[in-house]
Amino acid sequence: MLGVTVRGRVVAIGGVGVSTAPDHTRPDSVDWAAVESSLCGCDDASAEERMRVAVDEARAAGESLGGIFEVWAWDLCPGVGGYASSQDRLDGRLMGALGSIPAIKGVEVGDGFSTAGSVGSLVHDPIVPMMDAGRTTVSRPTNRAGGLEGGMTNGMPVIVRVAMKPIPTLVKPLPSVDLATLQAVSAHRERSDVEAVAAARVVGEAMVAWELARAVLEKFGGDSREQLMTSYDGYVDGLERRGLWRRPS
Repeated sequence: MLGVTVRGRVVAIGGVGVSTAPDHTRPDSVDWAAVESSLCGCDDASAEERMRVAVDEARAAGESLGGIFEVWAWDLCPGVGGYASSQDRLDGRLMGALGSIPAIKGVEVGDGFSTAGSVGSLVHDPIVPMMDAGRTTVSRPTNRAGGLEGGMTNGMPVIVRVAMKPIPTLVKPLPSVDLATLQAVSAHRERSDVEAVAAARVVGEAMVAWELARAVLEKFGGDSREQLMTSYDGYVDGLERRGLWRRPS
């Protein structure tokens, strides 16, 4: 309805990662069709082959693997979310939603953890003027913030990266304790998938879409689609008049 697209891709399984980094300002720098046709949910054919080898080796060893996936959402106008409280801040809401998925142990927005070891001039995204269809607008040449600043969208693609631990059900059981006798035993052995990162990616897409939809409804309101679109169109028209953002064509 608003033209927003949400897509996810796997970037690592079992320590095997993709070899190239997309341009985080341009969603079309990712081959999303290749993601959907890949068994691993990965757009890097070479990395996918190495991921499948790692999965086969883990299966033979009775092990399980974790991995990392990222979710993108683009063509979402700036100003969605809020800064006043933890309930308003969209980055916190997205991290909480994604962190609530079983087996998820880490979530970062944009460049996330890597920014902690850098300096401000290399972390924050500059704002620059640019010509667009004969008029001056503003843009950002980088998207290290992952599309979220001050708890709100800034008009750039929203990008969140999610770390999933290895599946805990193993065919090679770990040591455990019998709670009745407090004696050492082996944990229950059961069938297990080796990894579920590609499946978790789909769940992550749904969680991001849900939280973004909630935030959009909170901002623009209305009791019907027509009321929502009237409010949204008026807001975006104002952004376009000021050269601050342009709606997707």
